[in-house]
Amino acid sequence: MYDYRDSSTEETAKGCAVMVLTTVLLADDHTIVTEGLQGLLKDRFKLVGTVRDGRALLAAADHLRPDVIVTDISMPLLNGLDAVRQIKVSLPSTKVVVLTMHADPHLAVQAFRAGASAYLLKVSSGEELVRAIDEALRGRVYLSSLIAKDLISVLLEAKRDLAVGKSQLTPRQREVLQLIAEGRTMKDIASILNISRRTAETHKYDMMESLGVDTTANLIRYAMRLKLVS
Repeated sequence: MYDYRDSSTEETAKGCAVMVLTTVLLADDHTIVTEGLQGLLKDRFKLVGTVRDGRALLAAADHLRPDVIVTDISMPLLNGLDAVRQIKVSLPSTKVVVLTMHADPHLAVQAFRAGASAYLLKVSSGEELVRAIDEALRGRVYLSSLIAKDLISVLLEAKRDLAVGKSQLTPRQREVLQLIAEGRTMKDIASILNISRRTAETHKYDMMESLGVDTTANLIRYAMRLKLVS
């Protein structure tokens, strides 16, 4: 079975036409999930790799340049949403399907703003995932019906937050915050992000001031509310 571009072909050296399958990269930190997805998608798409953390996803996407990425949100080192933001800068034509356990319309809004084309839940059927991928390849947006009804109120809430100037973290601050919440030391964070330890600490204290929190524990609680860590 082939993807929606089933009329597209490539010419071989002998002049014979062959079908071209959509390439898919999988990202999830649970092996049982990626193995299940491989079994589900392997007959319809060309699976080019699996990764288990957000930074591995950045590297694999840059190297493999897949047509589609299917990614979770909660992953070590860098969450799926922040990974998507970075990937869409360098690979704007790559389609991203977010597959998550989080039935949270706030996260769906963040995903679409980051550049995702689809957002669905891990309780969804395999057929729905294939449909979401196909819709993304056609340039359309797909949202699970399980959370669609709540999306309008979330969009209105986000508009109100913007109007009153609600504090927003920078992408780099979000990266530092996730790593803090994972229990990484400032030295580790500096090494992972290729910045100085002093810069990492500056990001931490700037966040604390911006968010109005006075302890690392409260900062971590904020990270958990953002779903940067599970």
